[in-house]
Order: sequence, then structure tokens, then C-alpha cells
Amino acid sequence: MKNPPLENPAGLARLKFFLALSRTPHGLLDLAAPALCALLWLGKIPSAEVVILGLLTAFSGYTAVYALNDIVDFQVDRKKIRETGGQAQAGDLDAVFVRHPMAQGVLKYAEGILWTSGWALLTILGSYLLNPVCTGIFLSACVLEIVYCLLLRVTCLRGIISGLVKNSGGIAAVFAVDPNPDWAFLAVLFLWFFSWEIGGQNIPNDWIDLEEDRRMLAKTLPVRFGPVRSIRILFGALVLSLVASVIMFWISPAQLDLPYLLGAIFCGFFFLLVPARRLLKAPSAPEASALFNRASYYPLAMLVVTLVSEAI
Repeated sequence: MKNPPLENPAGLARLKFFLALSRTPHGLLDLAAPALCALLWLGKIPSAEVVILGLLTAFSGYTAVYALNDIVDFQVDRKKIRETGGQAQAGDLDAVFVRHPMAQGVLKYAEGILWTSGWALLTILGSYLLNPVCTGIFLSACVLEIVYCLLLRVTCLRGIISGLVKNSGGIAAVFAVDPNPDWAFLAVLFLWFFSWEIGGQNIPNDWIDLEEDRRMLAKTLPVRFGPVRSIRILFGALVLSLVASVIMFWISPAQLDLPYLLGAIFCGFFFLLVPARRLLKAPSAPEASALFNRASYYPLAMLVVTLVSEAI
């Protein structure tokens, strides 16, 4: 069953298609990750100047990288829509407005290029003002995102690259507030968000598209290992993510208190392990979508937990 043709309004009404290109609802939630990482290392809220510049830079960075994904995958997405309909799962956070607006013909490819380039330039400027290292991290993330897309039919291990890209915002945020962070702290931080991305975002998202990906001969973990084994992999990754968040209680320079530890355990179960267990017991696209959506709120929940812990 194919999607009905989309209306193509003019003027500001078309803004929703650009926001859809950058998956802005999801991108706004992602802003919590760099804020959380900076707070855990610095131990306090940075200066107003750093907060404002950091949030604007993070927003533009996520906006650019998400749009870059659709630019590189343009031909693949068009073929997928043509052959499979390309329907989004009901309630899919990444398709609040419309899924793949360029591939569906409601945005021109050139418009997507201009949109992405503009936000990328803003990110380069903002990140350079924060710390040139952040600029290098952003540019590396862009290159990795391109590689990730190009490996669609090559290897299921491309999911590792997804974990690297998703970590870039948080790692850059730490360098934005301190040019010389502790590498042990960065390693645990990386493991935490890498595991969250693999188990709570990458595999569930690929699980939702399992049948489409099989038709497109895509190489993803659910295609390679099958539904049940891939769900076990994601469950293990989410357990690892929970463990890393607990380890952060002891290694973070922030003055974390018992509320952080209890909150980290609660959030790990509520936002990650409970929906993952439901998916394990009843493998289905709706349950995979439910896990993806709830896990998307996990960084925001952990940011609130950390703020509360430091305020007490």
C-alpha cells in the first residue's frame, strides 16, 4: 500500500517539510544529550554565553546531520517509496510531519542541499567559537554519516558508525566547556551513549523497516541476525548503557548525589529495558517503534535527573 500524494503548499506552510527533512522533533530531544554531557563534566551550568551558543550550535548541527542523511539516501529512499510505499509506522517520532520529504517530491533536492549547507555553516561557525576541536568533531560526524549511508548494502556493522555519529554531540559538548577533559570520563560517556544509540535507536529503527530493508537488500542487524537475535543484541546494549550511567555516578566530577543514582536506574528501566523486554516478548513493528520513541526521551530524562541531583 502506497502513501497518498502529499499536498505541496507554498510559503511558510512548506517549513514543515524542511523540519521533516531534519527530523526536528527528534533533533530537539537530542539537544538534551550534549547539555547532559557538559553538565556531568563541568559539574555546574556553564555561563549564559556558552549555554546560548552551545544550544544554537547543537541545534544547527543535529539539523544539518539529519538532513544530510536524506540527501545521501535520496535515490535509495525514492526507490523504497516507489517499490514498497515507504509508509511510516504509526506514531513514528521521525515522521511527525512527513517521512523523506525530498524522496516524496514535496521538497526539491537543491532546496535540501541549501538547507543543509546553511545549517552546517552555522554549526562550523558556532563550534569554532566554542572550541576548534568541536568543529573537527562536527566535520568528522558529517563524513561518518555519509559513510553510514553508503554502507547500506555493504555491511550490517555500519550500525557502529551510527553510534559514533550520535556520540559526537555529547563529546563535543564536553570539549566546549573544557579543552582538556579526562579521557577515562570520555570513554565511559562514549560507551554509555554508544550503547544507548545501538540498543535504543539504531536496531529498533531498523527493526521497524525490516521488511522494506529485506526487499532493498539492505544490510542491517535485524536483516543479518533476524528479529529475535537482533532484539537480544539491543537488550544487551541497553543493559550496558544502564551500567555505564551508574558508573558515571562515581567518576563524574559533578557533585552527584543519591537522587542521580536512583534516577539513573529508574530511567534505564523505564525508558530502555521495559520497552525492550516488551519487544523481546512480542516482536513486532509497533513494539519496536514504542521502544525507539521512549528511548528518544532518555537523554532528556537523564538531564532532568542530573539537574535535580546537583540542585539538592
